[in-house]
Amino acid sequence: MRRKDSVQVKTQGLIIREQPVGESDRIVTVLTKDEGVVRAFARRAKNLKDSKHSATGLLCYSRLNLYKGREKYIINDAFPLEVFFGLRKDIVALALGQYFCELSAELVPEGVESAEYLRLVLNALHFLCEGTRPPALLKPIVELRMLSISGFMPDLIGCTRCGSYEADPMAFQVSEANICCKDCGGQGLMLSPAALTAMRHIVYSDFGKIFSFQVSEGAGKELSRAVEAYTVQVLQKRPQTLDFYTSLL
Repeated sequence: MRRKDSVQVKTQGLIIREQPVGESDRIVTVLTKDEGVVRAFARRAKNLKDSKHSATGLLCYSRLNLYKGREKYIINDAFPLEVFFGLRKDIVALALGQYFCELSAELVPEGVESAEYLRLVLNALHFLCEGTRPPALLKPIVELRMLSISGFMPDLIGCTRCGSYEADPMAFQVSEANICCKDCGGQGLMLSPAALTAMRHIVYSDFGKIFSFQVSEGAGKELSRAVEAYTVQVLQKRPQTLDFYTSLL
């Protein structure tokens, strides 16, 4: 008999971690559309004949029926919507996808409306599978936009001291999460106008436009270096998946 305080939740979610339990079960971590990041128990999920087998595999986007008890979630039913097979064909794409999953686990809380987080990661995984956006550009987009959604939006409007908008170069001050022009003694990672414009685009543009830009190779390297440094600063650690991804480059 189910407790009166239990709740049935129907949602969609991306499996960002999986852990085998015994011979047939799994505990999965899911970036859901409605409940944030949750850990859930999936009974018989390792059984090939069970519908939950493919739907609870790593990097699978699924429709989920969750039983939410007082202390844990249980997956009653699951149906795969997208399995991102293309990631398995490219070790670099797969490694970056796993890094995006770890970022989600670190930054998305439980029990919040999380559709924007999910949409961000799903779009990035789609581009990785299709090869229509370079991984080197997808990485800072996901990092910086996810940090911004999570409450760590840097102040990129103008120099923190004089207010200058277009000084060349600008220093991105990682620990302060702001920019300061060279004339004001800015200390940090120097950004060309092109790299700073890209950062502003990621942070401030409408969601539908955040993947729709290009940068030169040089500006892209500045962008990637600055955003990665800020991500590590916020997390207070370097994720293992980030180290693995960079080791492949």
